[in-house]
This record gives sequence, structure tokens and C-alpha cells, in this order.
Amino acid sequence: MLQNIDLNKILKEVKFNTSRSGGKGGQNVNKVETKVELVYNITGSMVIDEEIKDILRKKLYNKLDSEHNLRITSQTERTQLGNKKKVIEKFIKLLNGALIKEKFRIKTVKSYSSKQQTLEEKRKHSIKKQQRRVRDFPDD
Repeated sequence: MLQNIDLNKILKEVKFNTSRSGGKGGQNVNKVETKVELVYNITGSMVIDEEIKDILRKKLYNKLDSEHNLRITSQTERTQLGNKKKVIEKFIKLLNGALIKEKFRIKTVKSYSSKQQTLEEKRKHSIKKQQRRVRDFPDD
């Protein structure tokens, strides 16, 4: 579904916030804002239509805040540009995954003969296990 939507237009609606990364890194962590947070407001988007907005809200509900903002962060790279690229990749992957249509499942029923065959295999397996058990024989 994302094929007919221009990704460049979507990325223009995205806001990027930067902050200092946590964890190891010494002086670089203390000086440079390398952590990048991508914020995308699904409800306020002008690029995607209402049908797609509803799908995204349903499938990504656990990743949205109260204002329907999708927030994705990255702080693994040493540079802000590297983290920005990583966040954009995550964002596109998340949208594509959410917009994949789920296949309709047709319920099937096992045939009578396959059920009987399974039961017969279980009986044989049970007999094999019983024969492996240690038996106590009375002394004569």
C-alpha cells in the first residue's frame, strides 16, 4: 500500500529531535548530540488518506502516544547522520510492515483416515515406551 505514497512527502512531515546519547563513549557522548528521535503524527498527516491512517493507528497502537505520534529513536551510531539514517530505515520498515495485508486463513479439517493414522502412531509409540521401562521381577 505504501508504493502509491511518495516517501519523500512523508519524510517532509517528519520531525527530528536530537539529544545526547547515553552510555559509554567518553567525551564524545558528553559533547555531541548524536541521539536522534523521529516523530511522525499520523492523524495530522496530509499525505496519507484516512483509510491508511486507520490501519496504521490499529496496527501501531502500542507504539503511539496519546496524540497519535509515532516515535522512533536511535543512539547506536557515533554520528547524528548515522543515527538519522537508521531511524529513517526503521520508520520505513515499520510503515511497510504495518501496511502489509494479512492473508485470509481458510480453516481446514483433518480427514478421518489421517486422525486414525495419528492415533495408531501414538499407540505404537506408547508400546515402544512401555517396553523400555524397567520391570521388577519377583525372586523365585
